Amino acid sequence: MLYLVQFLQRFQKDEKGQALTEYGLIIALIALVVIGAVVVIGTNLNEIMTTIGGDLDITPTP
Repeated sequence: MLYLVQFLQRFQKDEKGQALTEYGLIIALIALVVIGAVVVIGTNLNEIMTTIGGDLDITPTP
C-alpha cells in the first residue's frame, strides 16, 4: 500500500508529460495555421494565374 501512495505522489510531481503535451498542442496549432494559409493562398494564387493567363494574347504572330 505504501508503494502505491509513493507512486501516486511521484506521478503527481512529474511534469515531463505536461511539457510534451504542450509541445504537441503548439505543433498542432502551427499545422492548422499552415494548412489554412495554404488553402487561402492556393485559392488566391489560382485566381491570379487565371487572370494573367486570360490577359495574355496566346495567338502567334506570323
